[in-house]
Amino acid sequence: MMNRRLMVAALAAAMLTACSSVSPLFEQKTSPTAPPPPLKVGLALGGGAAKGFAHVGVIKVLETAGIPVHIVTGTSAGSVVGALYAAGYDGFRLQTLAFGLDESKVRDLTFGSGGVVKGQKLEDYVNQLVHKRPIEKLAKPFGAVATDLDTGKRVLFQRGNTGQAVRASSSVPGVFEPVVIGKRRFVDGGLSSPVPVEAAREMGANVVIAVDISSKASHSRPDGALSILDQTFTIMGQKLGAQELNRADVVIRPAIAGIGAADFNQKHQAMLEGERAAKAALPEIQRKLAAWRGGGGQ
Repeated sequence: MMNRRLMVAALAAAMLTACSSVSPLFEQKTSPTAPPPPLKVGLALGGGAAKGFAHVGVIKVLETAGIPVHIVTGTSAGSVVGALYAAGYDGFRLQTLAFGLDESKVRDLTFGSGGVVKGQKLEDYVNQLVHKRPIEKLAKPFGAVATDLDTGKRVLFQRGNTGQAVRASSSVPGVFEPVVIGKRRFVDGGLSSPVPVEAAREMGANVVIAVDISSKASHSRPDGALSILDQTFTIMGQKLGAQELNRADVVIRPAIAGIGAADFNQKHQAMLEGERAAKAALPEIQRKLAAWRGGGGQ
């Protein structure tokens, strides 16, 4: 009997020891929290020909206010300014270049098919200013948006010949000849992405500041075939641009409705309006950055 009691006691002690060494069946294990992604601000510069000088004013204000820009995307005129900004030109150097720019430096008339401007001068001008560096060698990540003429799809150039990508992005149909790269033909990026917000997102931006310099549909009755055609393209671009601008965190809209696409003599006014619009948008930009950082970003 005594031996039996001793055996039961030993067995109970062994069971208690085993239970104390085994983790509970439903014990919650805490996994290490992944660090938040670093802040990456994208600047998406829209197309608008001579209105693109407004982008210079915007950049000057962002730099003065200490707003960081990590990624730059550009469509058409925005790709010209964007490429130079990504290459390392600050706002004041861009302003100096703008005042010294003569149309003859970027316009080469041609009698070829598809346009009256060849675009080679624009390509050479940009490549000269970026010291022939390809896109992937610029100081900031840069993407130029163009449109595949045969498929209508948006194409984002992030590598290769910087001047050629800008030329493709700026090739307004009927004005510039389409740019042939490989076996594909490219025209103005504004046909598929008037303000390249999506491109900035694709390149890793988690806060996007968009600059919209596009023309808005006129309320006056268009008269004549050319006027009707221009109004049609404006309406199409306005609808397409609105969809993409909804994905921007902040949209800056310089008041440049009175400046025409070919008004290069209005460059100073365009830059001033860019500065005014950017200054007005600074509180919103700072709120967005603070909210992003407060939500777990760095």
